[in-house]
Amino acid sequence: MRQVRLGQTGLSVSAICLGTMTWGSQNSEAEGHAQMDRARAQGVNFWDTAEMYPVNPVRAETVGRTEEIIGTWLAARGGRDELVLATKVTGEGQDAVRGGAPLTGAVMRAAVEDSLRRLQTDYIDLYQLHWPNRAAYHFRDIWHFDPRGGDKLSIEAHMFEILQVSADLIAEGKIRHIALSNESVWGAARWLALAEKHGLPRMMTVQNEYSLLCRQFDSDWAELSALEDMPLLAFSPLATGLLTGKYAGDVIPEGSRRALNPTLSGRVTPQVFPAVAAYLGIAARHGLNPAQMAIAFCMTRPHPCIPIIGATNLEQLELALGAADLVLDAEVLAEIEAAHRAHPMPY
Repeated sequence: MRQVRLGQTGLSVSAICLGTMTWGSQNSEAEGHAQMDRARAQGVNFWDTAEMYPVNPVRAETVGRTEEIIGTWLAARGGRDELVLATKVTGEGQDAVRGGAPLTGAVMRAAVEDSLRRLQTDYIDLYQLHWPNRAAYHFRDIWHFDPRGGDKLSIEAHMFEILQVSADLIAEGKIRHIALSNESVWGAARWLALAEKHGLPRMMTVQNEYSLLCRQFDSDWAELSALEDMPLLAFSPLATGLLTGKYAGDVIPEGSRRALNPTLSGRVTPQVFPAVAAYLGIAARHGLNPAQMAIAFCMTRPHPCIPIIGATNLEQLELALGAADLVLDAEVLAEIEAAHRAHPMPY
């Protein structure tokens, strides 16, 4: 698989990143190992996980299990230096992790140590803040987002603390780079400004939701991403499977993610199925697989973008990885833009 720059990290990674969040819930350890074997054989060297995984649902008794599955694979297979491994520390409000406590410097240090132990590695390449402590507009919260609850001085004091601890962890060799997830443009700009002002590590990437159905990144965030060389790691490029067509007609296949989470965390709305139908129609007219078209679209953007793909079986994984070689022509892209104008924000 072709390689791309990971922003200013100096690292070269596969054009597609392997997601892992179902390993330990929908997928067994053996299935997770099989996916890692297949991904590495296909040239994927960039993997993303999180301390709170698996999901569907997040439970206190399974927190960290996905990292453990990666760790047993690394212990058995080796080759850690050939991989770029990203994980995340949980933010405030997830009761299954530390009782929902906010992220602090001390929490971050302890979480790094726990992730290193579970992953059976000496270092983490990219350590991401899963979401900010303050109110944010991700996870469908854009419909009732209120930014007035935050105090700028307190927010920046927290950011400074996290950057200082990050500098220490980098100096100790426990993490190589730090990064953001589910962050706003204002937040990213403040992180960058504080790092530059105080000579502290900069945030290297941002992991936000992005797909044909969710394109909030395309305006202010796209500008920051391009001009500050902060790549988007696009999670849910298939919109939790909606863009594969398997839920078309509002069906719920047995064993699917929607069988566990009927609303797909708020993505199933009256507007979403007409939007999905528009994109399925484009793929059909041009002889494209709709899932591959959706993933390939992410790699056409004017800002750096690496889609994170997740699968629950090897067939899905092979299909998704095939998108790396797909080039969408001008006609397809024009039809996608027309569909986006007709269905700009379906959830």
